[in-house]
Amino acid sequence: MKHFNVKFYPDGKEISVHSDATLLVAAGQAGIILNTSCGGRGTCRKCLVNLLPDGQEVLACQYHIQNDLKVIIPDASRFFEHKILETGISAKIKVEPTVCKHYLKIDSADAGTLEAALKKSRSNRIYELGPEITNQLSRLDKKTLANGITVLCHLLPDELSGCKPPKCKYTVVCLEKGDTTSEIFGLAIDIGTTTVVVKLINMLDGKCLATKAELNPQIQYGDDVISRITYAETDEHLAQLQKLIVGCINKLTAKLCKALSIDSAHIYEVTIVGNTTMNHIFLKLPVKQLGQAPYNAHSVDAHDLPAGKLGLKVNPAANVHTVENIAGFVGADTTAVALAVDIDSAKQMSMVVDIGTNGEIILGTKDELYAASCAAGPALEGARISQGSRAMDGAIEAVVVNKTDIGLDVIGNCTPVSICGSGMIDAVAVLLDLGIIDSTGRFVEPQKLKDKLSPKIMSRLTTQNSQPAFCLSDTSHAHQPKVLLTQKDIRQVQLAKAAIRTGIKLLQKKIGIEDMDIKCIYLAGAFGNYIRRKSAVRIGLLPDIPLERIQSVGNAAASGAQMVLLSRTVRAKAAKLARKIKYIEIAHEPDFATVYTDCMSF
Repeated sequence: MKHFNVKFYPDGKEISVHSDATLLVAAGQAGIILNTSCGGRGTCRKCLVNLLPDGQEVLACQYHIQNDLKVIIPDASRFFEHKILETGISAKIKVEPTVCKHYLKIDSADAGTLEAALKKSRSNRIYELGPEITNQLSRLDKKTLANGITVLCHLLPDELSGCKPPKCKYTVVCLEKGDTTSEIFGLAIDIGTTTVVVKLINMLDGKCLATKAELNPQIQYGDDVISRITYAETDEHLAQLQKLIVGCINKLTAKLCKALSIDSAHIYEVTIVGNTTMNHIFLKLPVKQLGQAPYNAHSVDAHDLPAGKLGLKVNPAANVHTVENIAGFVGADTTAVALAVDIDSAKQMSMVVDIGTNGEIILGTKDELYAASCAAGPALEGARISQGSRAMDGAIEAVVVNKTDIGLDVIGNCTPVSICGSGMIDAVAVLLDLGIIDSTGRFVEPQKLKDKLSPKIMSRLTTQNSQPAFCLSDTSHAHQPKVLLTQKDIRQVQLAKAAIRTGIKLLQKKIGIEDMDIKCIYLAGAFGNYIRRKSAVRIGLLPDIPLERIQSVGNAAASGAQMVLLSRTVRAKAAKLARKIKYIEIAHEPDFATVYTDCMSF
């Protein structure tokens, strides 16, 4: 199958995609989330992009790729930009951070003079000086005072809910020489069980300047939350895991600052989301109880701590805000996702599915919301699959059927060496459509398929260790082995998809609805961005509803963290939303075992 290169601007991302794929699909594979409120039917016209060199305007969801392309994606067509910026499609969120700066000139290095200058400069605000300010003042000479100083202030956490801007109470936490009021940066961080994402944000205009991500280094002590909980039961091991995640964040922060020539001392606010286990490990809170019934969190509250105390290499006076958890296995990342997709305003039955090692589901409307957690395991992220991997160069990310054979999309447009989660879901869907595996997940005997399959596809049927398998790619190079899909791999996918679908079904039963009553499904998580909706429905991972009702929203947790970082109104809303969502422990539901068994089938 022919492939074409598509490069997106101003992102600078380039991917290879199979012919006839839409620009919407290509953008998704590049990790760019477009605004498709109509479900990709071309009616809302919110995914408009421009083709270079002539600037031709086309709808990404309707334009099918037949050649190499260079594409400009405007901010107005991006899913989350309009939720953050005041000038976007729908100015829902005003940039109103909890940190601010004031440039002042004072003639005396004493607290009273500083307080008077602040009051004169901002008479409608209340200020109190932090404990270190007197010492910092004493170190400033007359020349520095004459040239001016910048005062860094934080809104007190207790002021978030009751404060009526501009009459809010701020704490002065830091003094800087000269005028640095144009440099106020923050970090929005999503600590996933598998991946850590850090976004560097300009706190003045709300724009994301750059994003970096890498594997969570804690993975060496277990690839799921239960393994981490077990390891972190001792204070020594908990401290070890906390040190690892702080080191990872510092590493990513340093890369971001270097790339943009930004001084990390000008990062003054950090928001962090993650599942409850990741949240507790970062804060060095006890986790043992999370692994024992009734799986209670040590804390579901938000926490505000100075960066210096946690070991983060940003301004030591920076405030680190961890968003509220919902329950023991539904954490701050789910709260952030709920904020990002604005499910609290949903008039029709809506669902969020965050597919990851620990899958989370939210179902309901603005009137009532339920959440559940599903121990999907890491199979859908490429782990525990014989030749599985994360999304990296050489990983098969899509599998399609053409007239006589299958076609592959490979990350990096190179020789296939592994298969990642999105490729796994595609591959299983293809094997089901071709009749190579049955509804129980078992491989059908080859002799029963001879009259139904083309010779090329028949030649892909093979065995490994005396068990049936399907050859996705045969490079014929000794140092690059075949990429096979084995019976064991199919079982791993069944276990993962059954866990998620069981959670969905039990929440549906709780509310009393059928599949078709669900009017919108948001697929969240980096992985959710890359899977094909048709394949997810085909294998039974998602309810059988019209595909236009299913929308990928990418790493909505990181976007929600960015919203909390930028808006004190959103920060206050997060606290209310986390308490509004009702958690259901699906393993305690009386028909859990029966539903789970049923969901194992394709």
